[in-house]
Amino acid sequence: MSEPDSTSSELVELRERAARGDQDAIDQLVELAGSRNDLGELRSLADAGSSDAVDILVELASERGDRDELQRLATAGSQDAADILEEMDS
Repeated sequence: MSEPDSTSSELVELRERAARGDQDAIDQLVELAGSRNDLGELRSLADAGSSDAVDILVELASERGDRDELQRLATAGSQDAADILEEMDS
C-alpha cells in the first residue's frame, strides 16, 4: 500500500471514530487539519462541537485577516473571533 493510500485510509478511520464520539480521534483530526491548514475539515469539526477546531480557525483567520471567517465564527458564538473583529475595527 502506498503512503498516500495509507494516509487516506487512516483519515477515514479517524473520521469514523470521531463520528462515534471518540475524543482522541477528534483531537488527532484537529491536529492534522490544523497542520495542513485544512479549513474544510476544521469547519466540520468545529460545527460538530470541537472548541479546539474553533480556536485554530480563529487563529488562521486572524493571521490571514479573513473578516468573513471571523464574522462567521463570531456569529456561531466564538468570543475570541468577536474580540479580534473588534480589535480590527479600532
